[in-house]
Amino acid sequence: MSQEVKRFHPAWIAVELFALMKNSIAIFLFLFVLKINSTSDWIVWGRYLFLIGIAWTLIVIVLKWFLYRYEVVGDSFVLKEGVFVKEQRTVSFDKIQNHHSKTTFIHKWFGLTSLTLETGTTVEGSAVNFPVLTVSEKERILSKLLDKDLSEGDVDQEKKEYGGVKKVHSRSSKKDLLKASFTSLSFLAIFPLLTTIYFNLVDFFNIEDTAEGAFDYLLLHWWMLIILFVLAMVISVGIGYLQTTIKYGNYEISDDSERIYIKKGVGSTSSFAISKEKVQAIVVEQSLVKRLLGLASIKLISVGEMKTEEQETSSLYPFMSKHEAYLLLETLLPQYPIQEKMERFPIKVLWYKLLVPYYFTIIAAVGLFIFKKEWLWAAGVVFAISLVTRVLDYFFTSYLRQGNTVQIRKGGLTNETFITHYNRIQQVSVEHSWLQRRFGIATLYFQNRANPLHISELNGVSKDEAEEFYNWFRGKRERLVRRERVS
Repeated sequence: MSQEVKRFHPAWIAVELFALMKNSIAIFLFLFVLKINSTSDWIVWGRYLFLIGIAWTLIVIVLKWFLYRYEVVGDSFVLKEGVFVKEQRTVSFDKIQNHHSKTTFIHKWFGLTSLTLETGTTVEGSAVNFPVLTVSEKERILSKLLDKDLSEGDVDQEKKEYGGVKKVHSRSSKKDLLKASFTSLSFLAIFPLLTTIYFNLVDFFNIEDTAEGAFDYLLLHWWMLIILFVLAMVISVGIGYLQTTIKYGNYEISDDSERIYIKKGVGSTSSFAISKEKVQAIVVEQSLVKRLLGLASIKLISVGEMKTEEQETSSLYPFMSKHEAYLLLETLLPQYPIQEKMERFPIKVLWYKLLVPYYFTIIAAVGLFIFKKEWLWAAGVVFAISLVTRVLDYFFTSYLRQGNTVQIRKGGLTNETFITHYNRIQQVSVEHSWLQRRFGIATLYFQNRANPLHISELNGVSKDEAEEFYNWFRGKRERLVRRERVS
């Protein structure tokens, strides 16, 4: 299997230029609009450096488009990169874990999209990026990756699956988006936005006296203050709903026999596909607000190198009801059964947690004593918060080892339930300090492959259970290695 060496679509230059404009617009406005009459040396030199930087970046963009190539050779992608230092990478198909696609506004203008293939290594820059592709080229790359012959007529048939029949399990509705906009508290974003605008205007205009006068007037006419507050809240909710719709609109979760597919976004869209076999673990997160509303966010842990946005896309719909999320998870990944009833730690673990030194409180107290004695009372507040956090952490921490899976739950204000399979655990270690030995408990650590490495910590497990867990994992790993050698 091979194809000719290809450059990216010429629209890549437009995509890069748009990114350059977006990243430099603030500096341009400062140097050439807000400081247009300034003749100070650092402003003048700043303008020269800015123009030189822009010119240099434009040259590099054109050179990168001309020099960057890719081709498919056998069962590998070969990428030729670098402008002044040439680099050639060969990435085997079997190293690809997940694929992520994003279509921004500018991609849509040209009828294009982007594709990122995440590899199983945790080395930075190991992913294969195709920043600009035609949709047919993206489908052709994926078909080669999955060793499936795709004809021209198959390209737009989204219903047709790479590994079987796709089944849609969940789609976001308007009601879901409204609930999500309140739960995410995105409608409150207007207040820091107005504050930022105010303080930026203060730097250039004398509006403090005007603002104080207007505030005094509103205090005297309180009914106007109420109307303005209600109006501000309506605008805030509208902005929050719009933000949530752009980010989570058209959310769709589907699967086939091999993969889970997640799509989201209005205008700028993104999609993510992960092999079910490559899922390393599952994390169920519940903030305090989500716990009160019965919502949960489920994150799939995989090995591939993912940016923050891709990690968000790899999560199942983050504003789904907990019951619905558990049912969906049971359908998509039945090998990770989540149990609500788990084993709590004995009361002696709470006393242990309360006796562990309060390092942060000590540092805060010493710092305040040296630099701000009149604020020393704040150390008491820090101590009280630490105390409450430890108590909550004890009451919400639980543990379960069942069959081939391990499940832990911890966290006071933000609760997290983590579940993984024994053959996804890379390493297990047990630690017990002098104080822990007095209470007959230990701290259990186990690692899952991810980027960055995911380390789970269970503080307070009994010494006997820690030893039993260690022997359980070692026995299963030895049997797994023997089976792999035989096969």
